[in-house]
Amino acid sequence: MEVYIKDALFVLLQLCFIVQLYYLLSNHSKLAGYKPGETLPGPSVPISVIISARNEARNLTANLPYILQQNYPDYEVVVINDCSTDGSAEVLLEIQEEFKHLKVVTITEHARYKTGKKFALTLGIKAAKHEHLLFTDADCKPATLNWVTRMAANFTGATQIVLGYSPYTKTGNFLNPFIRFETLKTGINYLSFALSGDPYMGIGRNLAYTKSLFFGVKGFAAHMHVMGGDDDLFVNQNGTRDNTAIEIHPDTFTYTDAKTTLSGWYRQKKRHMGVGKLYKNNHRRMLSFDAVSGFLFYILFILCLVFKFEPLWAVGLVVFRLILQIFIYCKVFKKLDCNDLVWYLPFFDIMYYTYLNVFGLIGTFIKTTRWK
Repeated sequence: MEVYIKDALFVLLQLCFIVQLYYLLSNHSKLAGYKPGETLPGPSVPISVIISARNEARNLTANLPYILQQNYPDYEVVVINDCSTDGSAEVLLEIQEEFKHLKVVTITEHARYKTGKKFALTLGIKAAKHEHLLFTDADCKPATLNWVTRMAANFTGATQIVLGYSPYTKTGNFLNPFIRFETLKTGINYLSFALSGDPYMGIGRNLAYTKSLFFGVKGFAAHMHVMGGDDDLFVNQNGTRDNTAIEIHPDTFTYTDAKTTLSGWYRQKKRHMGVGKLYKNNHRRMLSFDAVSGFLFYILFILCLVFKFEPLWAVGLVVFRLILQIFIYCKVFKKLDCNDLVWYLPFFDIMYYTYLNVFGLIGTFIKTTRWK
């Protein structure tokens, strides 16, 4: 009986190994080989940049002027001041005096009706005068003044959605390396699958789509009942092989500061994970297979060592997968401005798959009731 158990453990380890190889070779390798355009394109379509901000006076002061100085001849910036009580209105009024292409939409708090980010974004989209919309957050700052130019250039042919990338700024905080790693792995997943013709999510800190697509699918109506998902659920339900493009030139990254406390990071991730159960069934299966197989791969490896069943083969599988990861991820990490995180890969990979399974369970059973 003991022999059968050991045989089963090793067979399961091999199956998890094969599943992990599939994701690395069939998807992530596509991003490793992808080359963004280097030549700066000329101006293309008029753009409306949309930012929803609640109590973001400090971030608006720091980041909004830079967004308003982009090297693009025909764009506006629409900021939705969503029930702010911290002086955001005064900050926006002052900035508006200098930058006439800033439009402010103000939402006031209602005693009985609590608004969320989707409601704020919907009002901003309605107020936008252009067909092509580019989204970011008040706490984000584009890497360069060419952010709008390069993102807008992707609206060609049938493209209606453009997926950008938004890394966290590198700091000395003890949580920072893993938060950056988790964001990097998320980016690798959604960008790789978009390249494979199966887009399943985007990040609202750097995302673009058309107004006609938004209103054509009735906006956020399909998932208005959940607090999150203004970005990933919208892409999940409306992204296709033909209408979605990616943009990962370093000029287009939008940087923001990561959470600095475990409690703040927990609240943020709980909100994000809570919408995953509303993804399309094939996307839920795809992400679940990756998360579960990655987690079991390490658990089964440890069990094989503990029970001393084919330990050399088990070590060989782990080492082979790690070498393949390093070979593929070295190129990807460099593209996404996280080259330093390659050295954390063996340790953070274990943490990442543990995190996916833990927060996946939390997101399944716990409901989030606020966006800010």
